[in-house]
Amino acid sequence: MGTDGGNRRVTRHLWATGGFLFFGLAMVGVALPFLPTTPFLLVAAFCFARSSEKLNTWFKSTKLYHKVLEGYVTRRRMTVKAKLTILVPVTILLGIGFALMANVPVGRAVVAVVWVAHVVYFGFVVKTDRES
Repeated sequence: MGTDGGNRRVTRHLWATGGFLFFGLAMVGVALPFLPTTPFLLVAAFCFARSSEKLNTWFKSTKLYHKVLEGYVTRRRMTVKAKLTILVPVTILLGIGFALMANVPVGRAVVAVVWVAHVVYFGFVVKTDRES
């Protein structure tokens, strides 16, 4: 096996490690309301997709994937609960960041824009799945 194969293998292992790290953070986010689950799960999906087909298939078979991401990935729709699972922690965390930047008007503006973008995207761009 040449260096290309060795580099590819190392890279796939790094993607797998990142996938497990972010999947673990997502699992912690399920239990702790101040830690957002969905962003970590999205990064885990990204990492597992680049690690191996076997890990990607395993990840897509998990209950957490089915509950939070599957509807969005397959139909570009999310339940109201899934949207709120994203927006409530994001709003709290960005609100804290906004409050802590009392003396940084540019920082506050950036935080406000990021928050509005989240609300617009999940509130108006992503369709709501009313069947689940």
